[in-house]
Amino acid sequence: MVTVQRWSGQEARLLRDALRMSLRDFAAYLGVSDRTVSNWEGGGAGYLPRAESQAVLDTALSHASDDAKSRFAAALGVNTSVAPFTGRIGVDSHKFLPVFIGVERARRLRAHMAPDKGAGWLEFSSARVDHPEAQQCLLHVFACGVAVFRLVQSHEPSSLTELAVWRYRSYAADLPWARGTLRTLLDEEHARVPGPEYVLSLYWLTAGPWTGDAYDTALRLLSTPSVLVDRGAPGGPAPLDGSIEDALLATGFDHPDIVSFGVRGVSTGYAGWSGVAYASHSRERGLAIDELVTCELAVQTL
Repeated sequence: MVTVQRWSGQEARLLRDALRMSLRDFAAYLGVSDRTVSNWEGGGAGYLPRAESQAVLDTALSHASDDAKSRFAAALGVNTSVAPFTGRIGVDSHKFLPVFIGVERARRLRAHMAPDKGAGWLEFSSARVDHPEAQQCLLHVFACGVAVFRLVQSHEPSSLTELAVWRYRSYAADLPWARGTLRTLLDEEHARVPGPEYVLSLYWLTAGPWTGDAYDTALRLLSTPSVLVDRGAPGGPAPLDGSIEDALLATGFDHPDIVSFGVRGVSTGYAGWSGVAYASHSRERGLAIDELVTCELAVQTL
């Protein structure tokens, strides 16, 4: 299934071509004037039709034949078969826990670690450390005096709400664990060594049961999951009613702090203050997980 988040004159022209209609026939089919369609197409990618026209184009696309939709998708460069469609959710979780420990402590830790990459103050060294639940845990220590724990955990939750609850509950255990581990490695009085104050999550979506707009909404919810959780519940973070997730997936979800960095036909990616979510639709053209990790390490260090 192919959808258009925001129609421009370019997409309108591609839809007309996919329907194999003349400009006049297309205008009549939409119920608008020839001049209106001509203005759309003449404006190209920089022209955005009004809201009511956006809805008309949405309807025309949804009513198009499967062949016409395939031609439209091909013209957009969208591979409609690449989004994982399974009965399960698959997510690789990468958690980043940064803490400023100072240049001298960083130098002491790095003396016993393998040098990695970077330049100048962003030069860093890495070492594996043990974590009670993560499949992999790496400690990255930067020359500028920042240490970043990165925890890698794979999940197949029954819902996005279940994953969101795990996320917030695990933070409560991950933060003191990171603080204790750092203090042990530095062999200093515990009261003198600082600990991480927050966790940022990067989710790499590997499979999901959604299609169309719901797939896009699922990535938005992954990047900003607080709307699915009661974080002030007496016993700790608790799931909200499952109907809330269903309603959001059906109607859509947005937040002013969510920033899109996906590329149509290549990837779906969203970043918020509390997390990043990414799904690659084209392995050859999309980002690799190592690229996202390298970027996030630099961002959290700074």
